This record gives sequence, C-alpha cells and structure tokens, in this order.
Amino acid sequence: MANHTHDSAAHRWFGRRYEELKSAEREAVEHAAHRRLLSADTNAQFNESLTFGERLADRVARFGGSWTFILLFAGTLLAWALLNVAWLRHPFDPYPFIFLTLLLSMLAAVQAPVIMMSQNRQAAKDRLDAAHDYAVNLKAEMEIMALHDKLDALRTEQLQVLIEKQNDQLQLVQRLLERIERDAAS
Repeated sequence: MANHTHDSAAHRWFGRRYEELKSAEREAVEHAAHRRLLSADTNAQFNESLTFGERLADRVARFGGSWTFILLFAGTLLAWALLNVAWLRHPFDPYPFIFLTLLLSMLAAVQAPVIMMSQNRQAAKDRLDAAHDYAVNLKAEMEIMALHDKLDALRTEQLQVLIEKQNDQLQLVQRLLERIERDAAS
C-alpha cells in the first residue's frame, strides 16, 4: 500500500488517490516524492532486450534501405543483363531473365518481412520513448507545481512578516503620537 506521502502527492497533483493513478503517474509521484531522476536512456534499455535475430533483422533492414544496397543491386542487375545479353555466347539466363526474376522474387519475399519486423520493433521503441517522455514531462510538471507552492508559501510568509513589521511600526507611531499629545497637553 502506498504511504501517506504518495497519497497526499497524488491527491495534490492529480486530485485522485495513489491507487487510482495510472502506472506512469505513479512512477512520476514516486520519483518526485523521493527526489529521484526519472530520465533514462531508453535506447540502451531497448537494445539490451533485443535477440540475435532481431539485431540481424535490423542490420539487414538498415543495409536494404541504404544507397550502398541500391548501387550494388543496380550494378548486379546491370552485370547480369550484360553477361547474359552481350558477353556470353551461351547465356545461363537468356532474355527475358526468368532465373533473375525468380531470384528477385525470392529476395523480395525474404527482405519484406525482415524490414517489417524491423519497422515493428522501431514502432515499439517509439511507443517506449513516448511513454518515457510522458512520464518525464509529468514529473517535470509536478516539480514545477511544487516550486509554485513553495513560492506561494514564501510569499505568504514574507507578507506575514511584512504585516507584523507594519503593525509594530504602527504601534510605535501610535505610542509616539500619544506621547506627543501628552507632552502638548502638559
């Protein structure tokens, strides 16, 4: 069960009990109450949990979406076409390049799901980043509200001190006036 500090902070900042808060709100309250940092490197956290297959898929997707791949692929296609049309007497894949079409289809059949896996992982990472950003922003907002409360308390305290000083000065002026009136009457 949450302690009194968490309950009072939850009520003060969210207008709800601690148990009624969402997990990000609870985390922000706990970090703010204990003055702990909430920010973290989500990239490192996310990358630590990747399996070998996921890392390999990311590398394949990164290479498959690069200019290096496009230029190598274009060079390979051009060399294939030149070999089978102009340079070889007995081409291994004569025009219309049926074997090349088969290889390209197989490459596309493998590359597309790998790229989609990588994109899905990137979307999951983006969701993690967004949730983390929300929690950090929430804590920052709570800290700002706490600072406002402290400033308001300081202003109130300073105003009370000022009022007390003014009351003391007013009493001093009243006593001086009474003394002046007594001296004038005598």
